[in-house]
Amino acid sequence: MTLVDQGFLLVTGLIALYLCYNFYRNYNKQKAMYNIYYLISFAVLLVSGLLLIFLTYDILESPLVVIVAALIPLTLAQGLVTQFYPKQEKNYLIFIIVGLLAIAVTRFVGSGSLGTIILATVHSVAGLTVFFIPVLNVQAKKAASAFAMVTVGGTLIGIGGIALAFLKTGKPLLIFTADVIFTILAPLLLLMAASFAYGFIKGEAPVITDDKKLTV
Repeated sequence: MTLVDQGFLLVTGLIALYLCYNFYRNYNKQKAMYNIYYLISFAVLLVSGLLLIFLTYDILESPLVVIVAALIPLTLAQGLVTQFYPKQEKNYLIFIIVGLLAIAVTRFVGSGSLGTIILATVHSVAGLTVFFIPVLNVQAKKAASAFAMVTVGGTLIGIGGIALAFLKTGKPLLIFTADVIFTILAPLLLLMAASFAYGFIKGEAPVITDDKKLTV
């Protein structure tokens, strides 16, 4: 890992820290549970970034890191579902719990291929959730236009997560060889965090119910 990569990760961590503060402040004001899900997601991103700085990319070989890192897209997706489709909060939470358990079990038991398939599947579902919910609700006037940047962040985290999962099998996804992934991972994380920050801060939406729209 180069000093430039460490710099990217440090800035990513600072952005994640600011977002954690923002969601904690919002929770104290609104007592809305989705702020807690968002806070968890970016707290894990903050810790992950710091671990990468001090322990380099070698830490990605740890099964525990893979399990914990899955919390980033999963809790982010859970927050979006809870905010915009509150009636589906419990159903999606069940998916997250089952998904995490499946990832955890297959990290330590069973074949590597099965673990990779489950990891890629869970990441894909969470990634699609993060991709579609912001843009659909912007189109429906339930969120400000800047909130669509959350979709951009979701796309970046989805690409990175799936590429890393395929790398574990020894069969890189498309052009994403080990060298390519470790070259772009730190700047990718920074772009992802910046997209999320812009979307959540500039496009900060009010509490939404299934039948309400944002007046613009």
